[in-house]
Amino acid sequence: MTTEYFAHPSAIIDDGCTIGSGTKIWHFSHIMERCIIGEKCNIGQNVVISPEVVLGNNVKVQNNVSVYTGVICQDDVFLGPSMVFTNVINPRSAVVRRDNYMKTLVKKGASVGANATIVCGNDIGKYAFIGAGAVVTKTVPDYALVVGNPSKQIGWVSEFGHRLSFNAEGFALCPETQQEYKLENNIVKRVK
Repeated sequence: MTTEYFAHPSAIIDDGCTIGSGTKIWHFSHIMERCIIGEKCNIGQNVVISPEVVLGNNVKVQNNVSVYTGVICQDDVFLGPSMVFTNVINPRSAVVRRDNYMKTLVKKGASVGANATIVCGNDIGKYAFIGAGAVVTKTVPDYALVVGNPSKQIGWVSEFGHRLSFNAEGFALCPETQQEYKLENNIVKRVK
């Protein structure tokens, strides 16, 4: 375990964790054994990172989030306040299902809004945007904008989180960066 990170005195960090330099871990958070947390992450107040979770670089975990075993977040992921992951599809208090944890992959640059729920086994595509309060029950494509309960896709967003409007030829520009995107066969890609 490196010591090139900041941890508030009230945070608990179990043995066997790897924490990257420049990461900040705030009040009353618990980082459990065998976690891997990348560089320059920000772990908010009252966060639990369960055993074997992997967070890439520059991941922002806002207050009151529990990231359960089976979750992997790639670089630049944003997890909004009080959002929820699950890791068992059919939990029962009297039935031990620790060997049945399902995986969830949150790809590079994706954002999950406040109070959203990600049902386990449903990956979140790169730069996707999950609206506040959404309940994700199926895999979300790259650059997709999804909202509601159960969530449904209502559009596409740029890497900077702006809604994209595609023209008749299937091209759109990010209004902030002027980056160009192409929509073809219901798949969005950034034009280099």
